[in-house]
Amino acid sequence: MKVLLRLMRSPAGVTGLALTLLVLLIGVFAPMLAPQTFEKMSSAVMAAPSRAAWFGTDQFGRDVLSRTLYGVRISLQVAVVAAGTAAALGTLLGLVAGYFGGWVDAAIMRLMEILMAFPSLLLAIGIMAMLGGSLVNVMIAIGLVYLPVFARVARAPVLALREEDMVTGARALGASTWRILFKHILPNMISPVVVQASLAVSNAVLTEAALSYLGLGVRPPTPSLGALIQEGQPMMMMAPWLAIFPGLMIMLMIFAFNLLGDTVRDQLDPRLRKLVGSQS
Repeated sequence: MKVLLRLMRSPAGVTGLALTLLVLLIGVFAPMLAPQTFEKMSSAVMAAPSRAAWFGTDQFGRDVLSRTLYGVRISLQVAVVAAGTAAALGTLLGLVAGYFGGWVDAAIMRLMEILMAFPSLLLAIGIMAMLGGSLVNVMIAIGLVYLPVFARVARAPVLALREEDMVTGARALGASTWRILFKHILPNMISPVVVQASLAVSNAVLTEAALSYLGLGVRPPTPSLGALIQEGQPMMMMAPWLAIFPGLMIMLMIFAFNLLGDTVRDQLDPRLRKLVGSQS
């Protein structure tokens, strides 16, 4: 609650929160906001933006606004599920590795380092090439890509917290390992995980768009923002609205999540909060 109050006093925080809520509302209520269903065709082929079709129509007469709104829904669904899964599994792996140390730590972190040795997009492409294109497979691929990041972020504070007096006292009182991990350690190291999760959502949006642009995302006719850009790119000279509006929506989503994530990080880090306060 204190973090939320401090966030509301920050202009960047208010802007990031408002834009994030706007994006979430668009994704959740896309079927209600869309003028038409995303697959409905009409005779108005390649129509420029107008009052009848705010974002114009594509080569099949489909409403670009409707397809863009549904694309936001798909991108959010993939990004939130993938980032949430990566955060949950990565935090658990980081907790176990940092607390037990020894060969457990070495085994988990060497596996994470193998995954991090590949560029994120290339790793996602490789996973999608093996699994095939579908919504669930996109979530799995992006979740695996960002899993090592959360494991490393979670492991670092655990190494220090496991030596704290509260943990030593809990062990002396006979508390179980899992009780120590989830009651005494997890609440004291969750802040960097929360910040990383907000930033991972924006990265997941971009990764999903890149995979869809390359034809490795969700399958047509389901709209994806990356696929909409790929479809509109060859017609940029004749109908620039086909690629511009989905591209602007991707930019808005990434800007909103990054701004919110950066502001939350500043509010959760006492050193950064003091620095921001002294500058203001």
